[in-house]
Amino acid sequence: MESTNTLGLIAGALTTVAFIPQVVKIWKSKHTLDISLGMFAIFSVGVFLWLLYGIQLGALPLILSNSITLVLSLTILFFKLKYK
Repeated sequence: MESTNTLGLIAGALTTVAFIPQVVKIWKSKHTLDISLGMFAIFSVGVFLWLLYGIQLGALPLILSNSITLVLSLTILFFKLKYK
């Protein structure tokens, strides 16, 4: 594996894993008052576009990290709407 792909996989893993504590906290507390609906909606669209970009490039680090980040981001959006 190229060092560029390794770097991308590490960066993607770290930025993706960063969302897990937020998802767990919301799931346990059912509290989303301080979460911005607009920010997460815009962020989710951006992550989706990064995913499409990664698919077009065939860049595994972009595809993996953005696929997982999109699921986590959409989970936060779902909780935001569910626990209004």
